[in-house]
Amino acid sequence: MFLFTVAFLLATCDPADPPPPLPPLLSRVAEEADAFRQNITKTVSQETLEQRALMAPSRFHPRIGQAATEPPKSRFRVRQIVSEYTIGTLKETGSDDLHEFRQVVSADGRAIQSVENARHALALGMRSQDDRIRKRMLEDFAKHGLVDIAADYGLILLEFTRRGLDSIAITAGGESHIGTQLCLALNWKQTSPEGGQLAFSGRRTVRLPLAGTLWVRKSDGVPLRVQAWAEYPENGHKVRDEATVEYALSAHGFLTPVSVGHRHTVDGTLMTENLYRYEPFKMFSSDAEIKFTELPDPPAPANKP
Repeated sequence: MFLFTVAFLLATCDPADPPPPLPPLLSRVAEEADAFRQNITKTVSQETLEQRALMAPSRFHPRIGQAATEPPKSRFRVRQIVSEYTIGTLKETGSDDLHEFRQVVSADGRAIQSVENARHALALGMRSQDDRIRKRMLEDFAKHGLVDIAADYGLILLEFTRRGLDSIAITAGGESHIGTQLCLALNWKQTSPEGGQLAFSGRRTVRLPLAGTLWVRKSDGVPLRVQAWAEYPENGHKVRDEATVEYALSAHGFLTPVSVGHRHTVDGTLMTENLYRYEPFKMFSSDAEIKFTELPDPPAPANKP
């Protein structure tokens, strides 16, 4: 029976089966990316960031015993920041580029503000015509002792909108599984000098050209994972940032990020690791008093017999 099963699987899985042609596959990807852009600014989620950052060795050094002869060791500091999270634009730039905005709810288990107050502050910032409020939200996030903050990676799917594809070179890769789903790899690289993803390190802001791999479901071309990386020299060192963003179809019918894993290395040594996790995204409507009212999730599809 076992041999029969193996023979049946080999007969039904043709390893020479050619991958789908790129143009219709990229059209499907762009369709999902455009739907993401159209809807993501109407949502809010709760984001949990866990950061592991390599810290300098402690100044304390034992004076006796074997430990006194050993050089002090570096250590990782772990932080956890919980925020209310939404997406919007900076109006004064005259650009429709989207950015992530946050209001911190707690830091390392210490309450900063209530969820209700955080959402109200986000609402005020998004409705305000004064970009100083939005920029202040970007700066406040960095004030909680975080280092090498990875920003806007959750929006990486926007690189594959119909307009974004004009500045990306894409070639077909291989196949692999994400969970139980068979996926195709599409290798991509930005070709426009104006491309790139924003990265915040302390008070610096840089825009980095990116390359990576886009993983799409083979059955229908829906994007499920985007991997991105960038390398650049800094003060005589080789710096590399790499990220893996997982997406899933929301209950509202468009893709939303599930998690972002980011690693920042210098000369091959891991300096910072950021893991962002997102609760299911909720859609909201706002009235003239800037009060958010949660829209009900669509009903679950009926079970088929």
